[in-house]
Amino acid sequence: MATLPDYVELQRRVNHALQGNLPKALRRRRQPLAIDLKLVPYHGQPLASDDEVYRSQARDGTSHFHAYATAYVLRKGQRFTVALCPVRKGQPLPEILRQLLRQAAKAAIRPRYLLLDRGFCSVVVIRYLQRGRYPFLMPLVKRGRKADHPRGVSGSRVFALWTKSGWGRYTLQSDNKQRATVLVCVKCRNRRGERGQHGREALLYAYGGGLHPGSYAWVRATYRQRFGIETSYRQMEQARIRTSTRDPLLRLLYVGVALILRNVWAWLHWEVLSHRQRGGRRIDLSQLTFRGMLLWRQHYAEDWLGFLEEIQAQHFVWG
Repeated sequence: MATLPDYVELQRRVNHALQGNLPKALRRRRQPLAIDLKLVPYHGQPLASDDEVYRSQARDGTSHFHAYATAYVLRKGQRFTVALCPVRKGQPLPEILRQLLRQAAKAAIRPRYLLLDRGFCSVVVIRYLQRGRYPFLMPLVKRGRKADHPRGVSGSRVFALWTKSGWGRYTLQSDNKQRATVLVCVKCRNRRGERGQHGREALLYAYGGGLHPGSYAWVRATYRQRFGIETSYRQMEQARIRTSTRDPLLRLLYVGVALILRNVWAWLHWEVLSHRQRGGRRIDLSQLTFRGMLLWRQHYAEDWLGFLEEIQAQHFVWG
């Protein structure tokens, strides 16, 4: 703790480490950029200020979290974290987006379009993206009266009743009467017994900022790339040091180190283990699993620092 810098400086160093040695191909042209919130469950009280702890829907026995926003570059199935931003309680979402995009720009990463979580589907975020002319794609949150309401369905739930894929337009309105209009893609498909459900399902997507999708299938396939973030978060949890500390500084360090290790693993597969061939690279993730790399690093640290394993005896037996 005595050797750690202050919070702002640590955040700067973590982002600098995340952006180091990124593949050059990521900087040559614009890349899809996925943005999401990572919530780490927290069972305790804030250390110094109430805004250190983020409130959200209950999970893992708590509604309190330490929250972090991340920006990922998606490139041929590989995901590189290029920006990390701690999120405070009540922090406006446009401010979070601005910080992530600024950090990505420092790494010379230019977004081709943004893939956002449904939590960003709000008037303030959409107006910010439209003003900045950022192409974006996100799920359209279902709002309004349901189909079984006496007055009939309303709001964005109207699109959920469609049985054929199509395009539309929808205007969101905030509590303070601000409005934002988005273009809507409705992709209808058959459930075919998935999760025990049958019949037609309408997938709703909101897009804009100059994005011009060519087909319904493209919209669905493109947004499905973002689901890989969940895999990245699971891998991050394998590397994140567990702690009960209340100090946000130490928690930020542990999350940052885990994401850096995940970037190292992706870099190894891209630069060292990939097979160069005509039309690109062939990547085989089975050559080195993330857990295998962590074990490899553990053995290196043990050889470097020395390792002593002892068992504390509870009593002695004299011969």
